Amino acid sequence: IMASKKKIVVTGFEPFAEHAVNSSWVAVQELERLGLGEAVDLYVCEVPVEYQAVQSLLPSLWKEHQPQLVVHVGVSGLATTVTLEQCGHNKGYKRLDNCSFCPASQCCMETGPDCIKSILDMDTICKRVNDSHTGITVSVSKDAGRYLCDYTYYTSLYLGKGRAAFVHVPPLEKPYSGQDLGRGLKAVIQEMLNLLEGSCSEEEQRETEHRHDKP
Repeated sequence: IMASKKKIVVTGFEPFAEHAVNSSWVAVQELERLGLGEAVDLYVCEVPVEYQAVQSLLPSLWKEHQPQLVVHVGVSGLATTVTLEQCGHNKGYKRLDNCSFCPASQCCMETGPDCIKSILDMDTICKRVNDSHTGITVSVSKDAGRYLCDYTYYTSLYLGKGRAAFVHVPPLEKPYSGQDLGRGLKAVIQEMLNLLEGSCSEEEQRETEHRHDKP
């Protein structure tokens, strides 16, 4: 039986503040050019740096594409490595977006938990990518910065029940080129898929075992 293709959505952000070219979108476009192989149906899109746009775009991405995984990529002027974010935060959104807006409540979801973790163990992914000598250094963070990156990540974790990931990339040439970032992103997402596949097959095994219990 042909396994159906895995549907993966990967997003980057539009330019904002001092980031006249947003390296996250450059990296995502490079990833699209490289592809994730025959078994993966990859959909990419550019996300506006606006809270309200994120609120309307993300539910439609999850609903329309029914992805197994959504990976958001954002730029961080502080990053010098490709940084895997483990969790998204609900509160603390005071910084104004590209429309000079911020949520009155300063949070994502009025009734949501303070923090939602990805079901993916970023430490494992980080170690595997660093051990594979791609020439790109990966690190892990637990603070996505309380701006649109964090806001988007939390929203996706909430909508996707943890089946989301966030990757911060440095600005271009600090130290990586767009091509480097695309390669790094591909390596990271492939490890994410390996990890997801591992946890899925464990669930399937358990289900199969249970079916045998029944007379």
